[in-house]
Amino acid sequence: MSVTELSPETPAAAELRPALVPADGLYEGRRLLRRTPDGWRERPYELFEIVPQAATIGAEIRGLDLSRPLTDALREELDRALLEWKVLFFRGQHLSSDSQRRFALNWGELETNPLLERGDSDDVVRFDKGAAGTPSFENVWHTDVTFRERPALGAVLQLREVPPFGGDTMWADMAAAYDNLPDDVKTRIDGAVAEHDFLPGFRRFYGPERLARWQDAFPPVLHPVVRRHPETGRRMLFVNTSFTTRVVGLERAESDRLLRLLFQQAHVPEFQVRFTWRAGDIAFWDNRATQHYAVADYGDARRVAERVAIAGDRPF
Repeated sequence: MSVTELSPETPAAAELRPALVPADGLYEGRRLLRRTPDGWRERPYELFEIVPQAATIGAEIRGLDLSRPLTDALREELDRALLEWKVLFFRGQHLSSDSQRRFALNWGELETNPLLERGDSDDVVRFDKGAAGTPSFENVWHTDVTFRERPALGAVLQLREVPPFGGDTMWADMAAAYDNLPDDVKTRIDGAVAEHDFLPGFRRFYGPERLARWQDAFPPVLHPVVRRHPETGRRMLFVNTSFTTRVVGLERAESDRLLRLLFQQAHVPEFQVRFTWRAGDIAFWDNRATQHYAVADYGDARRVAERVAIAGDRPF
């Protein structure tokens, strides 16, 4: 029997059976991948080498010693690279806590976080993970401290000790996430406001006695669901699984359904970059424009990191 004889006959008026995938999901298809906003002026980087790691997010910076003071020109180029690439990677820096702090201070006042383990000073957070380590934010997409009225501008993270395998960190470009939303969803969320609270994220690993001490210090706050970047003007999705609890003005079921859809956007691989650490490496990210995910796939091995965060502004 020939191939032609095996093929089904085409009806005179082609009709397809009903076949719909569930609504509010992530679907295959071409992604819009814009690294920079409209009107961005491309300029060469003259003071270091920049090596892109993904289409819209993540670049390795080569040729710099971050323990040395930044000149005004170098600070301007690094700031431009941060705005363009959202997260910058620096290999083999091995900074002291003081040097790490001094580097971050080029972008503003440092933030303290009494909810996390302290390093060498109040503005250094230490993550010491292993069989007996203190649990914290791993295996969840989140933007840091959105439960504050002024969430962090950015953060500088250094790995002091790496596990023998695993322990990568991933970042997602939330401007790309917004760009690729369906138009009807954009219409629903432009101008919407969401509540953020520290309790949902931290109750995963702290008990009620510890959390109760901080309830008055960190009341729920409201932020736009879509924020504008204060330096580039670009629209970005600004909700996250750890801290966003509801969309104001919606019934709980409708709010939950909408937030589940928005939370999913960080999971799109085309919006992501993944970094494999070596001891002494630095990542510097724009907390306004990204979410990140620490991958806890290293069993009981030890992973030690220190982070300093730069105080930010009120989202709008």
